[in-house]
This record gives sequence, C-alpha cells and structure tokens, in this order.
Amino acid sequence: MVGTPIAQVFWAGRIIRSLVPGGQMTDLCAMGAIELAAGIREHRFSAVEATEEALARMEALEPTLHAFCTPTPELALDTARGIDAALAIGQTPGPLAGVPVGVKDLICTKGVRTVSGSPAYADFVPDEDDIVVERLRAAGAVILGKTNVPEFGYSGVGHNPVFETTRNPWNPERTSGGSSAGSGAAVASGMCPLALGSDGGGSVRIPAAHCGLFGMKASMGRVPLYPSCRDERYPGMSGWESLEHIGPMARSVADATLLLSVIAGPDPRDRHSIPCEDIHWLAAVGPRELRGLRVAYSADWGYAAVDPEVRRVVGEAVRVFETDLGCTVEQADPGFPDPAEAFWALVAMETDLAGMRAMVEQYGAQMSPHVVAMVTREWTAKEFNAAIIQRKQVTNSMWRFMQRYDLVLTPTLAVPPFALGIQGPQRIDGRAVADSAWLAFTYPLNLTGQPAASIPAGFTKDGLPVGLQIIGRHLDDDAVLRASAAFEHARPWAARVPPMVAALSHRQTRKHART
Repeated sequence: MVGTPIAQVFWAGRIIRSLVPGGQMTDLCAMGAIELAAGIREHRFSAVEATEEALARMEALEPTLHAFCTPTPELALDTARGIDAALAIGQTPGPLAGVPVGVKDLICTKGVRTVSGSPAYADFVPDEDDIVVERLRAAGAVILGKTNVPEFGYSGVGHNPVFETTRNPWNPERTSGGSSAGSGAAVASGMCPLALGSDGGGSVRIPAAHCGLFGMKASMGRVPLYPSCRDERYPGMSGWESLEHIGPMARSVADATLLLSVIAGPDPRDRHSIPCEDIHWLAAVGPRELRGLRVAYSADWGYAAVDPEVRRVVGEAVRVFETDLGCTVEQADPGFPDPAEAFWALVAMETDLAGMRAMVEQYGAQMSPHVVAMVTREWTAKEFNAAIIQRKQVTNSMWRFMQRYDLVLTPTLAVPPFALGIQGPQRIDGRAVADSAWLAFTYPLNLTGQPAASIPAGFTKDGLPVGLQIIGRHLDDDAVLRASAAFEHARPWAARVPPMVAALSHRQTRKHART
C-alpha cells in the first residue's frame, strides 16, 4: 500500500522558486497546467521542481484544509524524476508531463489506497487503475495523491467517518462542497492546477462553485469509467452506473479542457462510453464568438428556493452574456417538476443494496447515518418504476426546451458555502427545505446526461464564491466550452485567490527576499 504523510518525505517551510529568463522568480503553484507543462518541456524548470513546490504547498495548507486523504509524495517525486530523465534524452512524455494532479478517492488507483471515505474500505488497495488514471499516467501527469470525499460520494459535502473534514480555502469554517471535496480544495489552494472529480449528481460542479473554479461534466459517455461505478466486486463503489461522470476541475477553462482531451474517448470496459471524434477539445476554447446565440436563464427551475445573494451574483453574470457577448437572453424554465425523490430512488436502484446491507451489518455503527438510512430503507418496485418514468419526463422536457435555446444558464447551487458538519441548510431564503434542496440545479443534468459546467460567477458580500451553471444540448460539449471560455475572457477570475493563499504567497515572497 502506498500513502505516506508528506512530513515524512518533505520538510516544513521549504520554498521552491525557479528562475525564468531574465532572472525573475516565478511561483510554480500559481501557474496553470498549460503554462506549467510548457515550462517543463522547454526546460525553464523541472518536473521535480514543480512537484516539490506542490508538496511544499500541501505541507503548508494540509493541516488546515485536509484536501488529500492519502498523499503519495514519494510516488510523485519518482514520477517527476522519470519525466525529467525522459526530457533530458529528447523524449516527449505527454501533454501533462510534470503537471501535479489530484485524484478523487472514489477513482481507483493501482497500488494506492482507495478508501472512498468508508471504514469498510479503510485498507482497500485496488489491483488496477481506473481508465482515467491510466490515461493520466500515459500523459505524464504527476499524481500527488487521493483527494477526500464523503462516504461513497453519497453527499454534496466533504466529511466522512474516516478522515478529517475538508475545508474551503476561501473560508476554512465553510464546506468546500462535494463529493469531490478534496479536489476542489486542492486546486483552489494551489496545491495542484488540475484535479479529477466524479459527478453523479453534481459532484464536480458543486465544489467548483463553492471553491471558485471551473468544473465540467462532459456529456454522458465522453469520459469512460472502470472499475469505478462498473465493477460488481465493490459494493458502495459500484453504483451510480447511469448517473456518474468523471470530469476536470481547474482554475481556467483551457486547463480543464486540456485534461478532458486526455481522459475522453471510448473504452470497451465501459458500455456507456461513446466516441469523441466530433469534439476538438482544445479548439473549442479558441475563438470565443457567441454573438447571436439564444440563451435561456432559469433562476430557480420554477420551484427551487435560492439564496438572495446567489440570485444577485448569478443575475449579474447572466447579463454579461447579453451586454458583452451578444447573446439573446430570455428568462424561461423547462417546466419539469422537482425530480429530487426520483433522483435518490435511481441512486438506490443502481446501488448494490444487498452488498451494502451486509456492509452495514459489519460496519454500520461507524458509517455515515445518511448512507445507512438510504441503504437500509425498504425501497419498492413502485418507487423505482416511478423514478424511471420521471427521468424520462425530465429528459424530454429538457430536449424540447432546448430546441428553442442553444444554452441554458442557472445558478450552480442555491446557496453559497455553508458551515461544516451538515448535509445542507434546512432553510433557504426563508423557506423550510430538505437538506439536499441546495443541490436543485445540478442533479437534473445527471438524469439527462447533458454537458454542464460550473464557472465562477462572482462573490458574495462576504467574499464567498458563487457558481454559474452553463448547460448545453445533448452532446454539444463544444458549446459549453466556448461559452465558458467567452465568459472567462469577459470576466476573468484567476487573479483572485483565497486569502490564505495570498497570505502564504506574501510570506514566502518576503522570506525569499530576506534570503
């Protein structure tokens, strides 16, 4: 098993800075993946230097954020040395050569502990990589370790019974969102420019919104999964088959698109995977002309409770599509009823209930109460059938709605980041709601399989990030990426970083100046 505390192989307070031409020092943790990979290929700095600086950032911030549940610093440094050695003899290791990356702990990594936030898998070490991890390694990425999740990903936050709770870099007293909780915190804090998340009901887009990042689930099947959500040997990890997507989280649209270009494409191990020859990933974020597109803005789906600050920030972002980008924007709702009950019934239907009930008998006292409650509930065939029918209703409502529109915009989440230790607020804008109601905008797109991204829309008055969701037609990933890149160009967000990151960079700069 691999997974070592960083302090055992690294030392606190180390500061890595590399000289760029002209003698100017550069902060490698502030670089995006594309810039970092180019610098390594061009020998302006090494993969080892980039990895060491990422590990130094982890050493400084992990005691607060708990983004990585199983860091793998030795493996990361070994990989980085191999990249540098390959480059030294003229080889090209791949488009992500030397780029530090985090991998969500629901995604299998051969030889590296994959706990999925559950005591039942506390010592589980997969015997094979997930397809996306195989592709990361082939592209030359440096995997820093596994990022924290709620138990089996059955939640939109970042606490579980095994590891410390992941915290939000923008305010450590707030959740980073989930279930790709650690991936969001790692990228937002500069530990790595890229991370993989998985999204069965919003779990890439949720932490992207809460952490001020770009995150996207491409169309269902663009990115293949196996063994995650596919391998019947692993109760708890084998569910969500028709709902789950794997996607990137990054500080820029271009960086996320680079990662998508690496991990997308069919694989025979995933019967849902589809070809990607119609998508030219990196070209999609080139020309940003959106003029003339028809865009619908749904502020609440027609039924959801939404925090007033979220309405304000997202409303201002939506106006950019009209005033700056030349789109025709109309307020409109697709007209489907709230599918929350249907969604959770489908999750249960695709779960190995027999396997997980056996797990509860052995570990139930240690497991998350909401997971135990869902697994042990007596679900009926009538509930499962009704869920299947409502999924068809939502899907049909959306394709009919989108015959009139090229894109749909919504808030990504109904609330800004909230306190740690809860599943969600029970009141939104004065309305009593279920503690999952804040997720109202994300999971319908897992029912339909459409491409959807969260982009940073702005900030609340308290300085917390708010996300704008961009939804494309069936298989129109290009449109979502183009729209995201156009908004990023019109309202750049990358220069604003969490206060703890700004303070750390300032302290390191002053220390370097003294030395």
